[in-house]
Amino acid sequence: MSPFMKFFLFLYDYLSPSSFFLVQRNTLGASLDTTDGVVRSGIIGEIIYIWKQTRIFVFIPILKCLVTICLVMSLLLFIERVYMSIVVVFVKLLRRTPEKVHKWEPINDDDLELANTNYPMVLIQIPMYNEKEVCQLSIGAACRLSWPLDRMIVQVLDDSTDPASKELVNAECDKWARKGINIMSEIRDNRIGYKAGALKAGMMHNYVKQCEFVAIFDADFQPDPDFLERTIPFLIHNHEISLVQCRWKFVNANECLMTRMQEMSLNYHFVAEQESGSSIHAFFGFNGTAGVWRIAALNEAGGWKDRTTVEDMDLAVRACLHGWKFVYVHDVEVKNELPSTFKAYRFQQHRWSCGPANLWRKMTMEILQNKKVSAWKKLYLIYNFFFIRKIVVHIFTFVFYCLILPTTVLFPELQVPKWATVYFPTTITILNAIATPRSLHLLVFWILFENVMSMHRTKATFIGLLEAGRVNEWVVTEKLGDTLKSKLIGKATTKLYTRFGQRLNWRELVVGLYIFFCGCYDFAYGGSYFYVYLFLQSCAFFVAGVGYIGTFVPTV
Repeated sequence: MSPFMKFFLFLYDYLSPSSFFLVQRNTLGASLDTTDGVVRSGIIGEIIYIWKQTRIFVFIPILKCLVTICLVMSLLLFIERVYMSIVVVFVKLLRRTPEKVHKWEPINDDDLELANTNYPMVLIQIPMYNEKEVCQLSIGAACRLSWPLDRMIVQVLDDSTDPASKELVNAECDKWARKGINIMSEIRDNRIGYKAGALKAGMMHNYVKQCEFVAIFDADFQPDPDFLERTIPFLIHNHEISLVQCRWKFVNANECLMTRMQEMSLNYHFVAEQESGSSIHAFFGFNGTAGVWRIAALNEAGGWKDRTTVEDMDLAVRACLHGWKFVYVHDVEVKNELPSTFKAYRFQQHRWSCGPANLWRKMTMEILQNKKVSAWKKLYLIYNFFFIRKIVVHIFTFVFYCLILPTTVLFPELQVPKWATVYFPTTITILNAIATPRSLHLLVFWILFENVMSMHRTKATFIGLLEAGRVNEWVVTEKLGDTLKSKLIGKATTKLYTRFGQRLNWRELVVGLYIFFCGCYDFAYGGSYFYVYLFLQSCAFFVAGVGYIGTFVPTV
């Protein structure tokens, strides 16, 4: 018998319930051995007896409690996902497009003398920080918007510290200024408040006072020329609407498997979460870009605040509490880039998970004490929007699928119903996959990848809830633009061991080892094929742990 199998047989003998009887047998038989043997057998028997008692009266009750909590979370998540899907289905079947629900008419420009005055003044803000790879794309796209030149101001909020980035931004602004575009490059001497601070400073300039609406685009976003023509009419004809949010379209979704996984998750976010929120509650979280705000509503809500790393969501919730309504326009897409390196994606997900949890902590009482919105909307904000979608989903995914389920193979006393392990997850996964039909064949990879990322999201969620060390950490999501096209990976001279060392992620490796151990135990002693999932999931953690996920751009 191999040493590997002997090791697992030893564990099985001493961890399984039947080991207690072996202890009694060994203890009773100890008197037949030598004195040293009696002492040795007695000590081992005491240790095993203590372990058995600890297992029965400590570990199993705690694990059963955790399983019960996870089952409740699973039910809540299932109800939430099905509810959103039903709403979206009815919206599609009844053809309740935003143009039919709200008044929408194109801006009248038939009268040549009054044509331009019919167009409201629009401010276009483009915040950026050391994003030389993509800054020219966003500035160029904003300047090409189909809107009267005297009714539009392009404001580039450049917080860059990199000289090359500054030079590119200045050159691009000068190029469009020579073409007659009213473009302003605003530079701060600090980064206080990060993106929120830049947007807030941009709104304080005197020329902004003449603007009625503000469109915001991150540095990698490229709106189509008709963007304003399709969104501004919602704000002109519906004075209760403060925000028009548009959908993201990913230009590099096919770059690697990781970007395909992101596309699946974000498509579901827009198709289900944003669509259902807009249709039923006239509220959803502002995505921070590809949207147009009514400046009066923005100011009434208190403007931009930097108390969390999700200044966009903060503003949206405060505007909602002042009675303003939002509309999501699914048919208007804005091209942008997904983070294609694993490091950049982890930083982004930390901010997107930590910020909402921290904002929920800060705003719960403010929501409850608000007098301008109904109790129904307060419940939706606190429970559906924050608690289920921003807190429970991350914690449940990691704790249940990556910790509790693997542990059940070591504790046969734990029983998890099939609806929680098969039926509910399968339904939720199918609902998510429908949003990206072209990626149905990647469903298994998406499940494994999301479980890996849930570890980072859970960590960030607890940091936000507890306001721990990295709660206000802001790292700009790295976008590569044409970097991959200009850097020839084949000519990279970086040593293999250096590259490998830079990629190691020890947290993923530790979790992967634990799941792999549980898979081996289940393979040896389990009565089902659960080890197949455990081995696949451990492999996903190992792949992420050694950094072989996403795109790698060598330094040359």
